[in-house]
Amino acid sequence: MNQSEPHVSGAFTRPTGWRDLVSVYFRLTKPRIIELLLVITVPAAIVAEGGWPGTWLVIATLLGGTLSAAGANTINSVADRKIDRVMTRTMTRPLPAGRIDPGSALVFGVGLGAAGFVWLWATTNLLAATLSTLGLLFYVFVYTLFLKRSTPQNIVVGGAAGSVPALVGWSAVTGTLAAPAWVMFAIVFLWTPPHFWALSLRYKDDYQAANVPMLPVVAGVRPTLDHIRWYSVALVGASLLLYPTGAVGGVYLIAAIALGGGFLAAAHRLQRRPTYAMRFFFLSNIYLATLFGMMAVDVFF
Repeated sequence: MNQSEPHVSGAFTRPTGWRDLVSVYFRLTKPRIIELLLVITVPAAIVAEGGWPGTWLVIATLLGGTLSAAGANTINSVADRKIDRVMTRTMTRPLPAGRIDPGSALVFGVGLGAAGFVWLWATTNLLAATLSTLGLLFYVFVYTLFLKRSTPQNIVVGGAAGSVPALVGWSAVTGTLAAPAWVMFAIVFLWTPPHFWALSLRYKDDYQAANVPMLPVVAGVRPTLDHIRWYSVALVGASLLLYPTGAVGGVYLIAAIALGGGFLAAAHRLQRRPTYAMRFFFLSNIYLATLFGMMAVDVFF
């Protein structure tokens, strides 16, 4: 056995039948992460159009974004297989569990990423395709292979990759980028650190065992809570900046103020009760999805 590979007890358990095989490859793509990215893409496209941009364009953009994100997540799974083998939260994923070999997973991930670029170029435009692929490359090479393993600020800079779908949704409609698209990018960028730092509070021991320098491991719980609070304030402030761009109106502004107040209240509660971390993590998902949903709703009022 190659000493550089993570140890997997027992024989290599290849998928038994085509359904099991499909399930293994599907899990490699981390579909729950993709869901949230798609929630960002569609409202960005609707705001860019000032209405419904067309069913075909929405489907084409979603499919291309899904392929790129699935490729990025799959390659990430290959790069992180040793870390995933150590962490209780991730050790049952296909690669650390020995369900598939890394070479096959890598080919699958690269193929998905390439397909995403070609599809978006063919069905939308070159800018959207390029942005989506740059997001993949940034996630793999900058975040996964470098930042994640070297600095407690990994998720701050790495959050840029998860913010790209806002730019893709906008550019798929317009073929350009404008101020509202960059504000949406900033919203997701600032949302990412408090979201993932809350998760890392819950799994601090896992990250420590895997030698991943997440902020709670390096700085401790209290400094992490302080960072979550200040990034939450910055996030709510950024969400209000979309209104002055003229891309959204009063419906969104009222929703952003109400949602922002709730998010800050949740961050304050987390300050007093660190055991609230996973609830804050899930609430942050709801916050982002609802905020972007209200962008789309506003367009039709």
